[in-house]
Amino acid sequence: MRLVPAIVLWAVAFAFVEAAVVEYLRAIYYPLTGGGFKFPLHTAEQIRALGEEHWRRLLIELGREAATLVMLAAVGVAAGKSRRERLALFMIAFGVWDIFYYFWLKLFLDWPLDIMTWDLLFLVPVPWAAPVLAPVLISIALILSGLIVLYCESRGCPLNTRAGDWALIIFGGFTVIAAFCWDYYNIVNGGHPHSFHWSLFLVGFVVSAAAFVAVLCRQRTTRT
Repeated sequence: MRLVPAIVLWAVAFAFVEAAVVEYLRAIYYPLTGGGFKFPLHTAEQIRALGEEHWRRLLIELGREAATLVMLAAVGVAAGKSRRERLALFMIAFGVWDIFYYFWLKLFLDWPLDIMTWDLLFLVPVPWAAPVLAPVLISIALILSGLIVLYCESRGCPLNTRAGDWALIIFGGFTVIAAFCWDYYNIVNGGHPHSFHWSLFLVGFVVSAAAFVAVLCRQRTTRT
C-alpha cells in the first residue's frame, strides 16, 4: 500500500501529458472555431488525401496509444513485488490516469460537456468509442479492485483466484471491449456513433465484478 501515493501521483502527471498532447491535436484538426472535437471522424482515405504529413501523424498517434499502455503496465511491473501486486498497481495507475485525463481536458478545453459526451477511447486495433461515463465506471472499478488486492497482500492474506474466476473476469473484460468496439465499422467509414450498447457493456461489467466479489467472499469464508 505504501506505493499507492507515488503511483497515483505518476498517473495524474501522465494524464496531464496525455491531455496536453490531445489538446495540441485538437487545435490542429478540430480548431475551437469549428466547435472542437466531434464525430464523424476522417476516414483513412480522407487522411491520406490530406497529405503524407497527416498520414504519418496518424501512424504516430497509433504508436503513442500503444506506448501509453506499455508505460502504464511497466510502472506496475517495476513497482510491484509479486504478480498480484504488479497487476493491482497497473489497475490503479490505469484507472487514475483515465479519470484525470478527462479532468485535465475539462480544465484545458471545457470538454467533455457532460458524462454522456461521446469520446474516441482508443484506435488500436480498431476505434473504441463510448460515452465518457462508460470508461470512467471501468476506471473506478479498476482502482477499487486494485486497492482491495493490495490491502489483502499487505495483511498477508493474498486473494486466491482460481482459473474459473479468471475466465469470468476475462470474459467480462472482453465483453466490455466488444461494447466499446461494437460500432467501429460505422465510425471508420465516417459515420456518427450509433446508440451505445449499454446492455452488452453492463453484462461484461457485472460478470467481471461478480467474479471478483465471489473471490472476496470465498476468501472471507476460508479465513473464518
